[in-house]
Amino acid sequence: MQREEKQLEATLQTILNRVNDLKAAIQALITKLETERETINWPTFLDNYALLSGHLTGLSKCLQTEQAPSLRSMVVLPLQLGCERDEALVRLTEGRVPACTHDLVPDLLRTKPEPQAEQRLQQFNHKASTLSYDTAQKQVTQFSKVVSHVWEIISKGREDWEGESMRSAGIQQTFSNADTHALVTAVGTGKGLRAGMPGVGAPVGGVGAGLGARAPPPLAAPAQLPKAPSTIKTNIKAASQIHPYQR
Repeated sequence: MQREEKQLEATLQTILNRVNDLKAAIQALITKLETERETINWPTFLDNYALLSGHLTGLSKCLQTEQAPSLRSMVVLPLQLGCERDEALVRLTEGRVPACTHDLVPDLLRTKPEPQAEQRLQQFNHKASTLSYDTAQKQVTQFSKVVSHVWEIISKGREDWEGESMRSAGIQQTFSNADTHALVTAVGTGKGLRAGMPGVGAPVGGVGAGLGARAPPPLAAPAQLPKAPSTIKTNIKAASQIHPYQR
């Protein structure tokens, strides 16, 4: 008996520690939601929620361990009821329960839901059991569409938020992938360049053109414009006749 009592005390102490850790995590999450609801982001909330999930998993493992005695065979009952304030109970419950009254004990020792909640649960179960397969499939399809639409809205909002974060941090995009691919394609294969364009570094006229050197051929005019008559040849002949260095 003493061994079982010691084992029960150790198990209860372990469960109490787990419950206190879970309570502290819940209080921290509530405080964060109340004080940082304008600045809290989704990853931070998920981290806090994962912490709660870890505490619940640890509590379930503690209850399911083989070394812990079966708590289903234990009965919890108040030893004394009264309306007077109990300071020990106040300290134990951190000020939530000042006295063990007749109205409070049924709620604390309840192992089933409240009658109103249990009645509503039965109504929902009856409605779900009488629903036809086609109607259920239509409702599932409609719900899936709603979830997909909400997911698209959230994804678009996340992209906008990330873009605003980058702009606010001073990280601006200084390149364009489309322009880079177009430039590489134009340099490598000539795609997008006009045919018949003159070279950038081609000379337009010779240095000694005024000294009797042959003038370069005139540039070809665009096809859509009429070709103007050229007088360069006549001017060259006239200049060669009066050239002072002609022998």
